[in-house]
Amino acid sequence: MAKFMMNKKEDLVADALDGIIYANPWRNLVRLDVDPWIRIVMRNDWDKKKVALISGGGSGHEPAHVGFIGKGMLTAAVCGDLFASPSVEAVYNAIVNLTGEAGCLLIVKNYTGDRLNFGLAAEKARKAGFDVSMVIVGDDIALPDNPQPRGVAGTLLVHKIAGFVAERGDDLAAVTKAAEAANQAMSTMGVAMSSCHLPGEDTDERVPEGSVEMGLGIHGEPGVEVIKSQSSQQIAKQLLENVLQNRDADKPRVLLVNNLGGMSALEMNLVTRDLIESPLSNSVQYLIGPAAMMTALDMKGYSVTSLELSPLFEEAICAPVEAAGWCKAVKVEALKPHKAEKQASEIAFEASENAHVARILSAVCDTLIKNESDLNKLDAQVGDGDTGSTFAAGARHILDECKEQHLPLNTLPDLFAVIGERLAKVMGGSSGVLMAIFFTAAGQQLAEGRALAEALQKGLEKMKHYGGAQLGDRTLIDALQPAIEAMIAGKDFNAVADAAHKGAENTASMTKAKAGRSSYLNSDNLKDVQDPGAVAIARVFAALKTVN
Repeated sequence: MAKFMMNKKEDLVADALDGIIYANPWRNLVRLDVDPWIRIVMRNDWDKKKVALISGGGSGHEPAHVGFIGKGMLTAAVCGDLFASPSVEAVYNAIVNLTGEAGCLLIVKNYTGDRLNFGLAAEKARKAGFDVSMVIVGDDIALPDNPQPRGVAGTLLVHKIAGFVAERGDDLAAVTKAAEAANQAMSTMGVAMSSCHLPGEDTDERVPEGSVEMGLGIHGEPGVEVIKSQSSQQIAKQLLENVLQNRDADKPRVLLVNNLGGMSALEMNLVTRDLIESPLSNSVQYLIGPAAMMTALDMKGYSVTSLELSPLFEEAICAPVEAAGWCKAVKVEALKPHKAEKQASEIAFEASENAHVARILSAVCDTLIKNESDLNKLDAQVGDGDTGSTFAAGARHILDECKEQHLPLNTLPDLFAVIGERLAKVMGGSSGVLMAIFFTAAGQQLAEGRALAEALQKGLEKMKHYGGAQLGDRTLIDALQPAIEAMIAGKDFNAVADAAHKGAENTASMTKAKAGRSSYLNSDNLKDVQDPGAVAIARVFAALKTVN
């Protein structure tokens, strides 16, 4: 895997903290300057009149914990090296410099290093006369028999609830009690498709291709089981079953949906939908996320935290804060789409049967569907990696209509017009529009009595007119035009397919594209790589040799 370029490995955490402070929209963070190797970030408006809340731990979980510093949440975070607890000295300096007469609460994730370093620092601070409490968060339920459950994303809810109670001026005992209560009322479990990658280190891919790991930790620790990949709905259901186990299913609750660092926004939105729409989420009243809040560097996965609500907890999670990493709690409500009449015109036609045309159509669609992955991989070298999926989406839709006998198979002008209309709806990007133009224009020519080859040529001309690409511009036209020209010349279908194949092969030697996404790339990226659209056309014509 490619590694990110660092300045100096030993400066990575300190440099990243500076970046967080620069980007913080509240402008309320500052480094506590006591020693270059002690990394403490604190509120710049802190006056020690209220209970101080200090958390922290190993870095690599950003925005935790620095992202949750601010009015209504943490007072400070003590930052260790990547996945390593900060030292006793660092924690002690945070306590001494931030704690006033109201005292201090340490919120610690349940890992041995954190417990030991924060614990010893607390003992030293008490001996020095400071009033210090400590809450050890253990919300992970992946290992039910573990007497020391790990502290993971639920720690953020403890920050929020304790921060609310502290901000309103309650004493240390009340703040500690609220934090302990929150710790007891929540459960968290995660799932991932790959572990995390430490900067500058080689990391083995532990999770096999086509599998997911349930219950892994936020430092890349192995989970409880590796299972074959399932649908997003099935994984969401399994996570919910686990975090709700031994809990009162009817109690109102909040769900925190946490991106572990490597999930795309699209994937996290899908996950959120599946979690909220699950029957197991009937009692969920609030949603926090989806967002990257307690990450594990670039781990491709997510976690779900369930917190049973009390009146205090509900008030606390909804209270505004001045912390950049916090994601506002949203009241869960049923979706209410705005109804409107469909405006797009539909082509009027009568479905009809034609076995030969059905075989041709099936061969085209089956070829595009079977080649989806190969075309995506090819497109990933020169584009955004979706050519195969785009063509396959259109092919699946047309194939379904063909199988359900919803197409005018015995009337080619109508069939081409319907295919053009359908592709405009279901195929994304420029490919969908171009193929819709091609079939629509060809269908119009067929309706006027032109032969198939001539109609296809007219469709190609319209495609070139609106799309702007010409032969030699390194697009699907480089395979489609030679094939149609061979048909116009009266050559047999083997020669037609060969012309398409040769046209696609020629695109590999075209080191300058003049249309499509490839036109944004330099010659080094294009060298020896065939255009995926041209390859798709060539493979369709090759498949048709067995039908014609």
